[in-house]
Amino acid sequence: MKCPFCKHPDTQVVDTRENDEGDSIRRRRRCLSCDKRFSTYETVELRMPQVVKQNGMRSEFDPQKLRTSFTRALHKRPVSTELVDAAVDNVSQRVFGLGEREIGSRQIGEMVMKELLKLDKVAYIRFASVYKSFQDVGDFSDAIDAVSKPPAKRRQTDK
Repeated sequence: MKCPFCKHPDTQVVDTRENDEGDSIRRRRRCLSCDKRFSTYETVELRMPQVVKQNGMRSEFDPQKLRTSFTRALHKRPVSTELVDAAVDNVSQRVFGLGEREIGSRQIGEMVMKELLKLDKVAYIRFASVYKSFQDVGDFSDAIDAVSKPPAKRRQTDK
């Protein structure tokens, strides 16, 4: 690390301390040329992946957009804000956990659908109708049939 005072390339770490939360490290350094001391801080840089839209455009991952999607699907449904927050956090954690630099909007949509299915079947159908571009009543009927099946049968047929 270069000295901020004389720009000499060699510095020595004199002391290292972790902060109380354990998410950053403070290092006291001494320049081997001018003997001045300074501090540096190390923190983890967490970056969410870029979202690749259907048309190829890219945008930053935005948890607020997720929240809006859940809110629209759950409009006037008996689901608490805490459950919505948990669902948004679950999707955000799954997206981050993939460790990818980019993720398709379709993949995020599938994650949202899984969370909505756990929260409220009506909200799931609402979201699916827009997400999957339902064209007629048959599409709704198929989605309702899929949601109405017992979980064990649904898993077997979804594979």
